[in-house]
This record gives sequence, C-alpha cells and structure tokens, in this order.
Amino acid sequence: MSALAEALRQGGAAFLRTHSLSTPQARAWRGICACRTPVLGGQRMACAACGHSHWHYHSCRNRHCPQCGSRAKDAWLQGRLAEVLEVPYTHLVFTLPHEINSLYRAAPKWLIEALFASVAETLKDFAANPRWMGMEGGQPAFSLALHTWSQDLSQHLHLHAVMACGVLKDGQWHTPTRRPNFLFPVKALSPVFRAKFMVKLRELAQSSEHPQDANLGPQGRRALMSKPWVVYAKTPLGGPAQVLEYLSRYTHKTAISNERIKAVKAQEVSFTARANDKGGKRRITLPTPEFIRRFLLHVLPGGIKRIRHYGVLANGCKKTQLAQARQALQQPAANPLATESARDFMARVARIKVNACPCCQAPMKVVQTPAGLNHLPAPGQAQPATTARGPPP
Repeated sequence: MSALAEALRQGGAAFLRTHSLSTPQARAWRGICACRTPVLGGQRMACAACGHSHWHYHSCRNRHCPQCGSRAKDAWLQGRLAEVLEVPYTHLVFTLPHEINSLYRAAPKWLIEALFASVAETLKDFAANPRWMGMEGGQPAFSLALHTWSQDLSQHLHLHAVMACGVLKDGQWHTPTRRPNFLFPVKALSPVFRAKFMVKLRELAQSSEHPQDANLGPQGRRALMSKPWVVYAKTPLGGPAQVLEYLSRYTHKTAISNERIKAVKAQEVSFTARANDKGGKRRITLPTPEFIRRFLLHVLPGGIKRIRHYGVLANGCKKTQLAQARQALQQPAANPLATESARDFMARVARIKVNACPCCQAPMKVVQTPAGLNHLPAPGQAQPATTARGPPP
C-alpha cells in the first residue's frame, strides 16, 4: 500500500466523522486505496527460464493518485514530442490572490474556467500586439497546466504557462522584438490578467445564481482590484529537449508524491517540502485528519482538463499550423516514433515492463488472472479480508 493510501486508511475514520466527501473526492479516495492491490485484480507472472514469479496488480488510473501519474506523464510527453518547436521557450506562472480561495470552494468549476480563460486571453492579446512581436495578429503557441497546491498542501491556485518565444502569421515565424528568448514583462502582464479575471468575476456577481461569497460583493471586488496579482517569469527555456524535461515537472503532478511522505501514523503524517530555491528541504508534520483535508482540497471537480493548449497548439488547427511553423523554421518533420499515439506508447511500454523478468530479462507469461472486485470499498471501509492478503500463490 502506498504512503498516501496508508494515510487515508489510518486517518480515514477520524476524518469522515467530521467531514463529508464530494463525488470526485470519494472516487479518488477509493481508487488511491485500491491502486495496485488485489482489490483491482491483476495477473500472476512467471518466468520459465529462472522460475521467478510475481503479482502484477492493476492501477486505479485516477489522476490524483501518485502511483499512476508517472506512466500518464510519460505518455503525454511522448505525444508532445512532435509539437515542440526549435525555438526558445519561456515559463510563466499566473497566481490568484489567496482571498479567492473561498470562492473556489463555493464554485470550483467556474473559477477554474475563469482562470484558464483570463490567462489565455492575456497571452493571446500580448502575442497579437505589435509592440512585443513587431507585427499584429500573430498566433502564439503555449500550454497551460493547472496547479491548486503549495508545498505544504495549502490552497494555492495558479497556472503554469510554457510558451514558445514567437508567433506564426501568414506561414512565417516572427521572433519577439526585444530579443529572441524574451516574451513580455511580467509587470505589464499582471494588471491585464487581473482586469480580465475581474470582468468575469463581475459577470458572476450579476448573475441570478451566483454563490454566496464575500469576493462577489462591491467591497470584495474593490479589495481584489487593489492587490497586485502575481505573474512570475522563470528562467527562459532552451531547445526541445530542455522544454520537455522541464514541462514534465508540471504536467501530471499530483498534490503530493509518495516519496515526500516520510512517516504515517494514525495521529499524524510527516512529509517534506521545499525550504528554499537552492534545493533545501524542511519537514512538516500535520495531524492525520488535517493532512487528509488538505490533500482533498486538490481533488478537481469532474470534467475539468488540467492541461490545455492554445494558438498554434489548439486542437482545431494544430495539424496545419504546426506544419507551417516547422516549415518556416526549417525544422525537420517529426519521425514516426515521435508521433506515436499516447495509447500505443503506453501499451508498448507496459508490455516491455510486464513481460521482461526482473531477474534474467527472459520473457514472462501470465499463469493466473484473478478478477478484481465489482465495487471498490467505500472511503474509510477496510478492504475485504479475502483480498487484503492478495490472491493465493
């Protein structure tokens, strides 16, 4: 059982006595606790060469599960290989003020959609401005990834934007006016981002079915307008290899990995967090129910896409515009392996991983295939005794 699943198991009863779960939270809880255990079923693999055998249990595939993110991240990056242009990239972070956290809890879907739209509109407006690109109406190429957490698992709503330095127009690639690896000053981005979000907030406040939240009142909106909204630019990124390596840190991340959880007890959970920008670590200890509460803050509502692509990378025009951008940059066409679908990639990698014996690398065969449960145990409920020990050898 993973460290996060163990925390849910040990502290679940105490937490559920005073808290209720949304449907996505309950689904994530059940999946995380069942992931790669006999509850989900699996196969017993055996090696005819050396006699080694082991169980390979199915994963839950929930996007909030720390055990499932690695394979999904690899597949996603495989699909992006053909989309990275041979130009400098920059990384921007757009952060909402913490005062808006209460509105997120009241209307999470609305707030996420408003955040994505505000950031996308801001970047598109700047990319189309001749002041920054030397010409008007260019198409940018950028991706946005949603994060809702800080290192201590507090609510911290922000979007990571990874954007190519330049725009496409009329089949030609145009570089930024200031220098090839610089897009826009963050001091100029911040007030525009704030203004666009506040327009959407005002529209929500004027709607007939708006949630009850102090941020929607005139005084709350004035307070938000008076605050500086943080837009942070990180060190410009280099070529395609560095872009992909860097982007992988932000795309399929979960709120906390199992590696960060150092101790799990019924009363408390200890985990590490970043202490400074130089790689230092600090240890945080929380009561187990509080740790669970913070983790569940970051379970997204159903139907929300955490990663979205815009401009040249938008799904509706990506095939044509990417080809134009590559041609304008005299960039070779992607090789077939780079354009392999995420599904094919995952199937290929899974077969290699499962079928090779870890002792002698000889092929392994499935010798037993027990089925999983039709219904996963409810949050806080112990796994059935018949499956908790695993299928019989």
